[in-house]
Amino acid sequence: MDAETSCFETSEILATFLASTPVLLESWRLCDLANRNSQGSFLMESIGSVCYVAFSGFSGIQEVSGSDRDWKGLVPLDANLFDPLNRCGEGEGPIMVHEAMLNLFLSVYHCPNFQTQMSTIMERCKSMVITGHSLGGTTASLLAICLLCQSMVSPSPLSVLCVTFGSPLLGNEALHRVILRERWGGNFCHIVSKHDIMPRLLLAPVASLNPQLQILLHFWHLSMTHRHFGLVASQLNDEIKSSIFCFVLSHLEALVHAEGSERSPFWPFGSYVLCTHKGAICVDNANSVVKLMHLMLVMSSPNCAIEDHLNYRDYVEKAQLQFLKARNFLQRNIYDSSYEAGVALALESLEITTKELMARMGQDCLKMARRMGRTPNLNCANLAIRLSKITPYRAEIEWYKACCDQADDQMGYYDSFKLRGASKRDSRVNMNRHKLAGFWNSVIYMLENNQLPYDFLRREKWVNAAQFYKLLVEPLDIAEYYRTGMHHIKGHYRTQGRERRYQIFDKWWHDRRVAEEGNKKRSKFASLTQDSCFWAKVEEARELLDNIRCESDVMKRVWLCDEINDFERYAKELIESKEVSKDVLVKNSSYSLWMEEWRELKSQMQQFPSQFPSFLDGEVVP
Repeated sequence: MDAETSCFETSEILATFLASTPVLLESWRLCDLANRNSQGSFLMESIGSVCYVAFSGFSGIQEVSGSDRDWKGLVPLDANLFDPLNRCGEGEGPIMVHEAMLNLFLSVYHCPNFQTQMSTIMERCKSMVITGHSLGGTTASLLAICLLCQSMVSPSPLSVLCVTFGSPLLGNEALHRVILRERWGGNFCHIVSKHDIMPRLLLAPVASLNPQLQILLHFWHLSMTHRHFGLVASQLNDEIKSSIFCFVLSHLEALVHAEGSERSPFWPFGSYVLCTHKGAICVDNANSVVKLMHLMLVMSSPNCAIEDHLNYRDYVEKAQLQFLKARNFLQRNIYDSSYEAGVALALESLEITTKELMARMGQDCLKMARRMGRTPNLNCANLAIRLSKITPYRAEIEWYKACCDQADDQMGYYDSFKLRGASKRDSRVNMNRHKLAGFWNSVIYMLENNQLPYDFLRREKWVNAAQFYKLLVEPLDIAEYYRTGMHHIKGHYRTQGRERRYQIFDKWWHDRRVAEEGNKKRSKFASLTQDSCFWAKVEEARELLDNIRCESDVMKRVWLCDEINDFERYAKELIESKEVSKDVLVKNSSYSLWMEEWRELKSQMQQFPSQFPSFLDGEVVP
């Protein structure tokens, strides 16, 4: 019922909006000029308040076809230019891109002329459209990613839109994931015509076709730069066209039918506008993009697949008119829901009519794109409902902490739970601790199994909620660990007992984006100690203190004293900056008692130096 009553995903609306603006026309115009420009590999132009940067698709053709002989080499992104993206999450592989295409981009990017012109236009423009045809599309994509990385740390980020025409795939699935995670999918719009084989090439292992590919790239190059290339055209004969077409189609078909069990080293990212002579649709689901590109290529031929790479001018110039025509069928057909009408509209835009045998495959692919796009968001919405339902458990623990901090025994939150009895209140807090742990473990499970949106960790609500949970509940986990004597069995909490979820939450908090606020100092103590492992460090310091009393080896005693002094300085810094909760400083807390014992021991060391030869004038000496 949900699928029947919901609107078709926004792809058709996005494609219509793009076609109704001058962005496509201006982007292609500059791409065409860059392709024909023999003086350089790029062009820059300001149109109103928007700056355009266009890259030639064929200026680096020799480097790409010659330096990467197997046409499939993947290398990590440059650590300096793309540093914010190089922080791999747990279980994630490195972000990899096509080696020759990265080298082509770097050769342009580090060119003094390019840097000078970029600095000039960036001073007067706050919006930039980066565009490229063919291989120039990969250079445009890498520049857009580079500028988006810079915007992550810039106080006034640049608005970036990347528009490519017939661009080959650039990187692996890790690149696709990071684009989604950073919410950059809408910054990339890849225009792909119905028959063009170039965007589909790297979905097949084309290493064995390297000689034919060089001829093909040379053919495209001369076709774009010279209208009359005569004898050169004969080099790309029907046999070469057919071999390339059949090879790519067969491997693309095998990839589609593998149903996820087999993946190409290269994977789409961003939004794809798939064009035909009857219209276009915009799809941002990578699996659907691959399946639709296969479906459209099946209806093609070797000649169309090669020649369509040169026909983007026609698709762009007719875009507005074709979108208007594509809607006329609604006057002839009435559908049960707007969703079914949207699917039919998309199929007609792809020149797949409802009477064709492939229509069912097209419908399934479009519906899959919608389901796969909506399911993570629905899961996230349901997770938010679950979070609201467990809020009372968290609130009870907060109330428990407030009561402990104000209790007459002056033990504080941590020690009250560690030394708790069998009261109903203590039991409820312990039960709530387990319920909250179960919820957050399920969040991590869903995230690691791709059941949540890729940008989940960029949503402040969840990062902040996880951090608050960690600061509130981890002290209780530490208390339980030492209460039950697990440190005698497994070792100390920080190295042997800490739950994996807390380590993950540490990374979420560390990787979050924080606006510069200057050196703000707290005027009062924090409600929760900002180091959730503080009490584990206290427990380790207590053991160090016990060890130093009975240690006879001078060098070991020196080491123990150094460790204690390090912790004392650390705790003092936290207290002075008010990064601890007031329960740390109550009279009978573990920390306060430890400080008393440590002061007493230092006093004894000073009074009886013969018993403590490693301690002289209040200082530890070897």
